[in-house]
Amino acid sequence: MKKIFLIYGHYDEKSFNAAIRNTFIDRAKEKGHTVDSVDLYKEKFDPVFAGEEPDEIVLDHRKRIEACDTIVLIAPIWNFRMPAIVEGWIDKVLSPPWAFRFKQLVGNYGYPIGNLGNKKAIIFCTYGSPRLAITTFFLNLPIRRLKRGVFHMCGIYNINYRRYFAVPFVSDSKRQKFLKDVKNTVDNI
Repeated sequence: MKKIFLIYGHYDEKSFNAAIRNTFIDRAKEKGHTVDSVDLYKEKFDPVFAGEEPDEIVLDHRKRIEACDTIVLIAPIWNFRMPAIVEGWIDKVLSPPWAFRFKQLVGNYGYPIGNLGNKKAIIFCTYGSPRLAITTFFLNLPIRRLKRGVFHMCGIYNINYRRYFAVPFVSDSKRQKFLKDVKNTVDNI
């Protein structure tokens, strides 16, 4: 059984993101996994990072990540990124030297060494745009940034990125297929 730390970043409890979260948690519990969930909006997480030392909330989230096997992130994609509250969480919690550090090569050149390589990540993102627009015109920027610019930096390479496109415009039956994919993702943890 897996220990899962879930970060949820949507303000509307009636959103499809909430349905993803609820489906994921229910299925994970059915399968015997434990889910430690953080709702960033409900908890009024302060996303502003101004170089300060980690506060008690950040240290608590890090401790909870250390205790988990899998990090799950659920949020919409707005303007090619997750909401500011989630981005601020990434900046504050998944930051160096805790999540990764840099090894100097020559001069000011170096590369990151991740400290969370024993973790798995699952990312659920919703898009308002259709797949074609994201994959062709926008070159999959959100997925590449989250995988390479966030999780790979932390040493996490076992990443399952689930995307649901044109969510405001699809039928209820299509949404049910999306939620079936969420259940299948849990089944394959």
